[in-house]
Amino acid sequence: MTRFLITLDQGVAFVLRCAEEMLGGEIFVPKIPSVRVTDLARVIGPNCEHRVIGIRPGEKLHEVMVPEDDARLTIEFKDHFVIQPSHSFWNHKDFLDGRAGQLCPEGFRYGSDNNDWWLKDAEIQELVKQVEGKPLDIMPSPKEPTFIVGG
Repeated sequence: MTRFLITLDQGVAFVLRCAEEMLGGEIFVPKIPSVRVTDLARVIGPNCEHRVIGIRPGEKLHEVMVPEDDARLTIEFKDHFVIQPSHSFWNHKDFLDGRAGQLCPEGFRYGSDNNDWWLKDAEIQELVKQVEGKPLDIMPSPKEPTFIVGG
């Protein structure tokens, strides 16, 4: 299994930047690193027993953020993708106007399994340190379900 990884701070920064760039109706997809779940488990718990239990109902082997069906609508930029809406009001030329992006080829797919950017053990350890360094009062408790209420 593979997953994409992004910190909360990185995600918030991406959302704020996209809010400035958007015209309305697009889906912004960040280019972020992938990790094998087995590597993540090994780095987080090096002295723990690890058992492979297989895929559970509803789980996916890999995350897909740009499926093949959306390739014809997707523009690639240096650090993100934009999936344009297919609505009749959308003018594809408007979004590329003055922007350094290019249309993705037919059949393109951006998934955690075919990503070019894979985290190494040291990078996983650094992300774990960042998460562990956060004050506990902003971290949800391990109880289910978790509800976060704004103050």
